Amino acid sequence: MQEDSAAPHAAGNPGPTAETAPEPAAEVTAAGIARLAGVGRAAVSNWRRRHPDFPKPVGGTETSPSFALSEVEDWLRSQGKLAEVPLRERLWQQVASHPGGAVAALVDVGAALLVVRDRPARWLELAAGSDARMAALLPDATAEVLTDRLGTDRPPTLGPRPGATPVPLLRAAAELAAGHRADGARKAFEFLLGRHLDANPRQYTLTPDGCAELMAALAGPGVRTALDPACGTGGLLRALKGADTLHVEDSAPELAALAALRLALHGSARVRAAAADSLRADTFAGAAVDAVLCHPPFNERGWGHEELAYDPRWEYGLPARTESELAWIQHALAHLREGGTAVLLMPPAVAARRSGRRIRADLLRRGALRAVVSLPAGAAPPYGIPLQLWVLRRPAPGPAPAGLLLVDTAGLVPEGPGQAPGQARAAWPAVHEAVLTSWTAYDRTGTAPEVPGVSRVVPVVELLDDEVDLTPARHLPPPGAAGGLAELAAVRERLDETLTRAARLTPPPGAPAAETAPKAAQTTIGELARAGVLLLRTGTASASVEGTLPLLTEHDVHFAGPPSATTTAASGPGTEEPVVVRPGDVVVPVVGAAGTARVVGTDPASGAGAVLGRNLQLLRPDPAALDPWFLAGFLRGTAGTRRASSHASTATRLDVRRLRLPHLAPAEQRRYGDRFRALAEFEDALRQAGRLGERLVQGLYDGLSDGSVAPD
Repeated sequence: MQEDSAAPHAAGNPGPTAETAPEPAAEVTAAGIARLAGVGRAAVSNWRRRHPDFPKPVGGTETSPSFALSEVEDWLRSQGKLAEVPLRERLWQQVASHPGGAVAALVDVGAALLVVRDRPARWLELAAGSDARMAALLPDATAEVLTDRLGTDRPPTLGPRPGATPVPLLRAAAELAAGHRADGARKAFEFLLGRHLDANPRQYTLTPDGCAELMAALAGPGVRTALDPACGTGGLLRALKGADTLHVEDSAPELAALAALRLALHGSARVRAAAADSLRADTFAGAAVDAVLCHPPFNERGWGHEELAYDPRWEYGLPARTESELAWIQHALAHLREGGTAVLLMPPAVAARRSGRRIRADLLRRGALRAVVSLPAGAAPPYGIPLQLWVLRRPAPGPAPAGLLLVDTAGLVPEGPGQAPGQARAAWPAVHEAVLTSWTAYDRTGTAPEVPGVSRVVPVVELLDDEVDLTPARHLPPPGAAGGLAELAAVRERLDETLTRAARLTPPPGAPAAETAPKAAQTTIGELARAGVLLLRTGTASASVEGTLPLLTEHDVHFAGPPSATTTAASGPGTEEPVVVRPGDVVVPVVGAAGTARVVGTDPASGAGAVLGRNLQLLRPDPAALDPWFLAGFLRGTAGTRRASSHASTATRLDVRRLRLPHLAPAEQRRYGDRFRALAEFEDALRQAGRLGERLVQGLYDGLSDGSVAPD
């Protein structure tokens, strides 16, 4: 791929203005309507069938129609289903329905926000005029700030396209930024970019924030210049603190543009962006930086093996056609200054494939490879395998290190259910501590304390055999029967207590209901909400690496865990206030497995005081009229959830408003509620017993196999 660049837009060529080019009306899909109203998509389908005055489609396809956003808002308000659309929700719908696509809108919005951030006086001057005047003058203003922060050689998609994005959308973005007390432009862009990434999960391979933070920490303090040659949306370099100059490159021009804008809005560093294939057409050839952070594409066969056979970057050997990852590793080393550090996210096969053993051996002999860190499965996509971090350093004159640091963090993931691919949550605080403690000691002295099952500095000579297998788990001492015999005895004692408790809580089968008993009248959650008996709230908060507030996620509710993430507080008039969970609330996941409901207690571990995350719905009953345990128990019923569920191509969605429960007096509700509470306590005891049983069994397997436990 050839290098692409774009010069600033010429003055005097403003293009179509708001007066000459009519702005297309924002459109919204059925999924967007459901988000606006806080309901499931099935409810929107019902409205279209039952209400003749529901807005008619104005675009899209027969199977996925789109509607005019303004008409939808008016209809929802007339039906009492919408009070006011939050500014950021309105802005997102305008971005999503942009005729040029959401990415084009995000690029234009990001450029405008950069003017808001770096040239606030200039923005105020532009915003004071008419839309037509602003459309005519904005290209020059954005070109000026883009040249200042990003230089003149930048991807062709980066920068304003006169008249392409409606001025009202840019004004709304600036208004959202002004609603934040500090760093508003960055937060506004992060919100819009996050929404786009969430809406298109299959189009992007993202590096989770926890992984990016760990990679940045391994690069070390004092990094002034850095490069990401496969930058994606710029998440890795965003985790660096204090850098002066950042280089980003991606073969997709739209990703290079988004990454450049994201990094420019994130700090004060100068950003150099290029849209090019880093291996075939290296834009930054000759540049030597302090650090390289990279999450390259895996298992590429067409990375350029033939045309790059004599490339000087292959200092440690020409990678095989099947070893694209070793090409990225040497590309990173070629861009480091002497003593600079590179951290790359790698699939585990790179450490063991026979085709790469000669290059691995040379990396070890010359001291370029310093550490291999195995992450827990589920730490980053693809979630089904335990990816690795490779830490490399450009060799300086002097003897090479005598040992390689190997770290395996798989055992640091909390035990229990929910570690399936795509759902596993790495215990990032524990992973960070274990990895950085070992790396800091090794980087300073060349050695580190050995931690059985977790870390060890292995002599290089011990690794230079016929296979040169660098998989950490194969070179670490066993953990020693999961902590030793004393811990196994303690687990056994807790398991006995839990099994005794579970036996005591085992519910009786119960007596059959009288056949002549009259059936109680049924009501729905939606009817109770309209009557004011309960309040319905939908979670919208997402996890944030910079967050300080506990966040209750759908994963936590599905697997009965405490809040496992954090989020940031909303601020400003254009933002939605987060939904904070209170004791007595009932929380229901609306996507995925049906039949889950959590009654929140006073303990923070149950969710009290946490912010409600996305794909969760909160039901806050009036305790004088509706018992929360009675409510949660009937929400768990299989028949009710089946009737209230709809099925998309990849997931099941629950429309909570359609769930039914009997209309009973408070005293009768409490009778049911007491029984449902007892069932929940029994379920908790079984779950804990299962976790303890797994620990005991695995500990005995480990102890018997490593000789620390006698078979008798």
